[in-house]
Amino acid sequence: MDTDTGMSDSQRASLVEAGIGISNLVARATVRASELTREELRAGGERLVALVEEIRPHVVAVAGVTAYRDAFGQRAAALGRQPMDIGRAQLWVVPNPSGLNAHETIESLAGWYSTAAREAGIT
Repeated sequence: MDTDTGMSDSQRASLVEAGIGISNLVARATVRASELTREELRAGGERLVALVEEIRPHVVAVAGVTAYRDAFGQRAAALGRQPMDIGRAQLWVVPNPSGLNAHETIESLAGWYSTAAREAGIT
């Protein structure tokens, strides 16, 4: 089990085979997004853009609207498809599945994630 992602090598291989990649904006665990600095998030956004330009996926989904707003300087951003893309990749913001998002349910999270997955041609 990889302590950075919480996934085994076989789980990671299954995701990659399905065309799904997972990356953190900031490789530091916190209880809430507010514990991350804007500088950390902006640097993470820059790293994500570079990674997306290298790998060239069809869709990128950022988990957490607050993290996205800080990372990309988009103060008015809301959940869902964003008006800007990263390279040729559609850009989505999906809810962070943290237990702190008590207003989100398993069903609502599944809806957001499956919509982005459909747009990527995964489901």
